[in-house]
Order: sequence, then structure tokens, then C-alpha cells
Amino acid sequence: MNYQTLLGLLTEKTIISAEQATQINTTEKSQPFSIHWELRSILLLGITFLSTGLGILIYKNIDTIGHNILIGLIAIVCMGCFYYAFMHKKPFSWQEVLGTTNLDDFALLGGCLTFLTLESYLQYQYTIFGTRYGLAAFIPAVLFFFCAYRFDHRGVLSMAITALASGVGVSIAPVQLWEANDFNSLNLIITALLLGSLVIFTGWISEQRDLKKHFSFTYFLLGGNLAFVAALAGLFEFDWKIIYFIAAAVLSYLYITYARQKHSYIFLLMGVVYGYIAVTYGIFKLMPNDLDAFFFMLYFMLTGAGVILFLIKIKEIIGLKK
Repeated sequence: MNYQTLLGLLTEKTIISAEQATQINTTEKSQPFSIHWELRSILLLGITFLSTGLGILIYKNIDTIGHNILIGLIAIVCMGCFYYAFMHKKPFSWQEVLGTTNLDDFALLGGCLTFLTLESYLQYQYTIFGTRYGLAAFIPAVLFFFCAYRFDHRGVLSMAITALASGVGVSIAPVQLWEANDFNSLNLIITALLLGSLVIFTGWISEQRDLKKHFSFTYFLLGGNLAFVAALAGLFEFDWKIIYFIAAAVLSYLYITYARQKHSYIFLLMGVVYGYIAVTYGIFKLMPNDLDAFFFMLYFMLTGAGVILFLIKIKEIIGLKK
């Protein structure tokens, strides 16, 4: 039902007068139309196209333009973006900073993306980091964490956490491959589980201490996915499965509890879906191999009914409906 139909019904039932209906209709038609998200989408596309274009430019013209010229152009774009961001920065606060513009946000994002392009190009062409690939990932992580907190930017915070995880991964995986040719690296999975837990703990601290409290969602989302995936990978691939199962179960319980406290659909789904995968694997692993197929059909039928009931009751589960 649109507002004009509603106005007609209210006028017909004499709840409002015809004159009031006309005033409301005029106000509704003349009020400004928000294009906030349209502008953000256009700016995001612009930053994406700029980063993609730089990559294509490097790939297509690397032998004709010259490395130094390309590096100089990328550096100028990067410094220009950071310069604009710093010139328009708001005072630092541990609370959410309001009043930033779309152009401020995307200038910072563009600076961070072009910095990655510049660093990658320098490493590819001049190997400035040698074989210290972890250092190549940690430098952007440190820069992005600083920018995320200084400019109160959750998108850059996501990039910082991703860069940190990449730094840990490339620091460990080559060692394991060299020592034991272990392509299913146990150390890498344990490190991912610990890093994910550390990211989750950082989000919890930021919320409890009220230090960039609004960053907690990003920490919980990225750290939770990393920890859950690491726990499930350990459960599927390695011995001492009970340890990984307990880790997945604890994470699932914590996320479901937190989701009910914060009325969050996404964290409830994370806890339930990852927990369901761990429980299902555990049940099938404990069952004898010659078990009748009817049991598996019955299990999935019952759990399917449980999923439907869960979706019906999801608002009650997270406390949005009594």
C-alpha cells in the first residue's frame, strides 16, 4: 500500500481532513530524495575501476612505458589519495566518528588499494623484500590498522585483518612445504585458529572497553569465519579430532549466545551453520560404515525440519519477538 492509497483511506474514514491530506501529499512529493547509497556505489565502482585499470596498465605496457614511469604514476595516485584523506581528516576519537563524507572515505580506500599495487609492483620487479614474504604482508597490515583507527574506517580495518592473516599464512606455509612436503599444514591450521581467536578477542575487548566499539562487528565477522574454518579443517583432516570438535562447539555456543544478546542474524547463522557441520561430521564419523542408508535419510529429514523450524522461530531465538 503506497502513501496515496493510505491517505485516501484516512480521508475516507475522516481520520484526517482533505486539506491535511493535500498538505501531506505536497510535502511527500517535494521532500528531497536521498542518493546516498547511489553515490557510495558509484565511488566504490570508481575506486575498483581505478585499481583494476592500474593493474591492466602495468600488465599491458610494462615493456613500453618503463618501470620507473609506472611506479611514479602509481606513487603519485597513492600519495594524492592519502594527502586528500589527511587534509580532510576529522579529530581522532575512540568513539564512532560522524560527519565524514563519501569522498573522504573513498580517498582513503583508494590510497590503501594503490599502496598495495605499488608494493606488489616493487616486489615483482625489484624484489625489495627478497624472500621475506611475511614482511611484505605485515607492512600493509600495520599501515591499514593505523589508517582504520585514525580515520575510523571499517573497510580499511577489513583489509588490515586480511593482510595480517596473509602475513601469517605466507610465513608458515613455505616452511612446512620445505621441511615435510605437507600440503595440509597442521601448523597453518593451528595458527589460523589462534589468529581467528585473537581477532575475536580483540573485538570483545573493543566492545567491553568501549574503544572503537563499532569495530567489533568486523572483528567478530572476520575472526569468527577464520576460526570456524580452521577448526573444521582440523576436524576433517587431522587426528585428535575431539580437540577441533570442542573448538568448533565452543565457538558455535559463543556466537549463538552473542547473537541473542545483540539480536544479530549473521552471528546466529554463523554459530548454527558451522556448528551443524561439525555435529553432522562427528555423528557420521562415529557411526559404523555399514550403517543402513535409511539412517542417513532420516537424519537429513529431521535436520531439514529443524532448519525450517529455525527459520520460522529465528526472531524469537535472537530476542526480537516475544
